[in-house]
Parts: sequence; C-alpha cells; structure tokens
Amino acid sequence: MVSQTGSLKHVSADDRSDIRLSLRHNQNNRSGGATMSKSQQVGPKLSQIRALVAVADFGSFGEAALELGLTQPTVSHAIATLEDELGVILLARGRHGAQLTPAGKAVTQQARDVLQLLEQMQQTANLHKGLQGGEVRIATFRGAAANLLPQIVAQFRKAHPAIAVTLTEHYDFTYVEQQIRCGKADIGLTCLPTGPDFDTYDLMSDPFWVLLPPDSELPSSSLTWEQLVALPLIVYPEDNSCFETVQKYFGQAGFALEPRYQFRETSTILSMVAQGLGAAIVPSLSAHPIPAGVQVAHLPAPLERQVGAVVLTEALHPPGVYAFLQTLKAHALLMPEDQSDIG
Repeated sequence: MVSQTGSLKHVSADDRSDIRLSLRHNQNNRSGGATMSKSQQVGPKLSQIRALVAVADFGSFGEAALELGLTQPTVSHAIATLEDELGVILLARGRHGAQLTPAGKAVTQQARDVLQLLEQMQQTANLHKGLQGGEVRIATFRGAAANLLPQIVAQFRKAHPAIAVTLTEHYDFTYVEQQIRCGKADIGLTCLPTGPDFDTYDLMSDPFWVLLPPDSELPSSSLTWEQLVALPLIVYPEDNSCFETVQKYFGQAGFALEPRYQFRETSTILSMVAQGLGAAIVPSLSAHPIPAGVQVAHLPAPLERQVGAVVLTEALHPPGVYAFLQTLKAHALLMPEDQSDIG
C-alpha cells in the first residue's frame, strides 16, 4: 500500500514488487509483447550443432575446437548454451574427455541428420546455379547421332533451356574418344568397354543385323552360316571398328570375311542393298531408317555392341554435364531390354 506523510510517499516492499511488474508489463506493451520464454525461442543455432557433433566425434572440447577453427571456450560456451536451451545434459565432462549422455546420443544423431540435410541443400543450390547457363559438348558416332541423340537432346533442352548443347558427329567411335581426351568434348557416346581414363555409363545393346535386298528369297528370321557366306556382302571398310567386329565374328565361327563391297557411308550401303546389289551387315542404330522393301534378318549367332556414354575420370565437369548424363540414363531405363527384335 502507498501512504502519504505530508508531501512524501512511502512505498512498501510489496508495492515495489507490484511497481516492477507494472513497469515490465508496460515495457512489453511498448515493444509489442515481444518477450519470449525459452520454449518460444528459435531452435539451436548451426554453430551449436556443429560444435556438438565435433565434440562427439573427437571426445574432447580441445580437439573439436581445433577441427572447427575455434577456441575451446567458444566451443564450451556453444555446448553449454545448447544444453541450457534444450533443458538436458548432452555431454558428461571428465578428466578423460567428454562422453555423450543417453540424451546426447539421440540429439547428436539428429544433429548429424541436420548437417547432412544442409549439405544436400547446398549441393542442390549449387546444381541449380550451374544449370542457369553454360554449355554441354557432346561427341558421338554417326549411328547414335542419327537415331539415339535427337530425342534425348530434345528432352534435355526442354528441362534446361538455358544450357546450350553442341553435337559433333564422327565417322567412328574411336574418334569420339580422341575428342574427349583432347578436351574438345565433355561427353562421348561410344562403344564399351573403353579405356581406364573414362567413367562409363551403359546405355543400350546395339545388335548387328543382316539387310537383304527386296527380291531376296532367304528367310527373314535367321540365316545359316552357309546362307550368309554365299551372299555378296556389303560392309564398312577396314578403318571402321564395325569391320573389325564382323571380321572377328566370322573368324570365331571358322569363316573368312570376304566382302564384295565396302563403303564408308551407311546411306550408300543401304542404297546398294535397296538396289539388289548385295546384303549388308550393320548395327541396328546405323540401319535406320531402313529403305522400303529391304528385308531384315538375324545373323546365325547373336552379335552386338554395347553403347555407352563416357566422361574423363579426372576432369572437372560443370553441373550441366551431370544433368545431361542423368537424362541419358533415364532414357536408357525406358529402352526395352531386348534390342534384337526386328519386328
């Protein structure tokens, strides 16, 4: 109570307490009532989370401080304030270091999850920053350039319109690998296996077919070796890897490859077959589009090559390269496992 003696006011202890509460209430009102209890405060700081994980890993405040590039008192303060905010003891301190309490073990595991999530967030952000522009350079052999890449590039450009894609087509996949090694391309479409200096991504099996003239009376399912070697064969020249593949295939079966014609251009080979001048042995990727009337048959035994994408193992690749590889792999998953079906 407040009593008056003359002009002076006497304030009792209880009154002083009431006044303090009233002043505090008025201050809160002036500041919009912004005072928060501990339960209302923002959660642990990132610095506290990192300090907890570091102490848990090293079992020592000193070693944790060295790892984080901080002083030991700073780390100790971070842990102490974290324990105060959470209301539990996280670390048992002793002469032999710091050990996690049961509560500390549970909280530390969650702290590790938070740090891992933050790292993933940063990686995602970096990826998107890198996908806002730039260029992906692709080197490819002819069959893939004509019948595999156009759809994939269209998909990629739709998803990442800010990234430019350049394509260079080469006569054979061996030239593709040269382009990658000399730094003129980021990604190469080639035939596997390849050299140890590449990271490889398997895409599809590419079977070899026999293309028969329109007037052929041979069965269109599968030829015998006798039927095959009796044909006037049209193949690629010796400097093309397909020639070496077919030659080895014949040799393993005990036959010599004796072609009637050899051409570098697939279009010429297809035209020759369409005119009834011979039968061609070509990979399916190179055979399309098959000219009207030309028949397709299987070889006596399966023969195929494995097509894949490669990047240099030691090179630093921009995010766009990895994004294009993801598009390639997604496209490969949609392909039928059996590519040998000739309808």
